[in-house]
Parts: sequence; structure tokens; C-alpha cells
Amino acid sequence: MALVQGGPTGRSLKHVAIREYVRDLVRDSPPGAAAPSERDLVDRFGVARMTVRQALDALVVEGVLERVPGRGTFVAGPRRVPTGVSSFTEEMSRRGLATETRTILIECVPARETISTALRIQPGEPVVHWRRLRLVDGRAVCLSDTFLPEILVHGLVDHPPASLYDELAARGRRPGWAEDGISAATSSAEEAALLDMVPGDVVLRHCRRALWGETVVEVSRSVYRGNEHTFSLQLSS
Repeated sequence: MALVQGGPTGRSLKHVAIREYVRDLVRDSPPGAAAPSERDLVDRFGVARMTVRQALDALVVEGVLERVPGRGTFVAGPRRVPTGVSSFTEEMSRRGLATETRTILIECVPARETISTALRIQPGEPVVHWRRLRLVDGRAVCLSDTFLPEILVHGLVDHPPASLYDELAARGRRPGWAEDGISAATSSAEEAALLDMVPGDVVLRHCRRALWGETVVEVSRSVYRGNEHTFSLQLSS
């Protein structure tokens, strides 16, 4: 369950109640069995659809349920073991490349709705926004915006670490797994200026939501130079 400041709200209690109700309902169901629909849960609990979706999202993240586009939500099969979660610095180090990080901005701000939803916290709760320029062998290759619940990284704004994942490990909250998304796009004027590119050049956009147990500790949006970066994935059956 997400960590929030202060006592639990009515919405958070309903979210937990719905999550545990569905968990118990599907506990003995075979993989592929249909989960209760959002409409049925809204009617049963008398809550907003967003609250129901938050409960189902938690079970999807846990691997209890899975969503099939165009069909619905179903009981998930045995969960595959994810590969280890690596930081930018660790990934570059494995490739034998020297890295450098330059902080452009680090501040504590109220969470916007999109960020709060991704972090599973309430809108307006404090989050740390850390914008960094990542360099490899002295050349800028990545611009990243990272958002973290302030309650989990108290004091980070005053003392930015050399490595975020090392800092999270020291706090006992290093991500154990992550949801990553990668897409090709064109650079904005600001991105091009920081990455020494021409506006409109191809970039790779990498979005990550990293979790420690069931708690989301990091949401990041990174932009890579499309002609100088390759993502490597390790897959197994």
C-alpha cells in the first residue's frame, strides 16, 4: 500500500477494502478467469470509478490480475521473474563507460494529479522533482525528470546524492522491479538545446515506475539521444 502523510483518508480505506475483496474473490480462481468488472465494483461499494481502478491497478502490479486490451481484466497466471532494476550509472558502467550527472533542478513541490496517480499518493502531497542531465564520456546523452514521494526521501533536496539508487538502497528502499516504457519521438527545442541536438531530431523516451515491494518509490521520464543510445533487454521464457 502506498505510504501517505497523516492518517488514512476515506478514499484510501475504500481502495484497500476493494482491493482485498477482489483478492479474496479470485484467490481460488484459475488463470484466465474474469475479474469483477469496474462497473460492478462501483455499484457494490458506491465509490468513484477512479477508486475502483486504483484497487485493480494494485492487483495488476502485484501480478494477481492482468489486463488484456480490448477484452478486460482476468486472473493472472504464474508471474515471471523480472530482471534486476538498473540505474543509468550502473548500466553505463557495465558497458565500460564513464558517466557524469549535472543537476539542473531539484525541488520539493505538490504532486500534480498525473504524478500522484503514478506514485499512488494523494494529489498535492509533497514530491521531490529532480531534473538531471546525464553525460557519457563528457557528452550529454540523456535528460531525466525524476519524481519521488518526499516522505520516502526526506532531506534529498538539501543533499542530492551522487547515485539515486545507492541512496535508496542505503534507506532500505531500492527498487526491486520496475515498469518501463520506451517510445521514439522528436526532440523539443528545450531538449535539443540541453542535449546538443537540432530541434526535431529523433530521441528515445523512457518512462519508468519503480517499486520497492508494493510501494512506488520513483517515477521518471527520460529523453535519450536517438543516435547514441541503445536499450538492452534480457528476456527468458
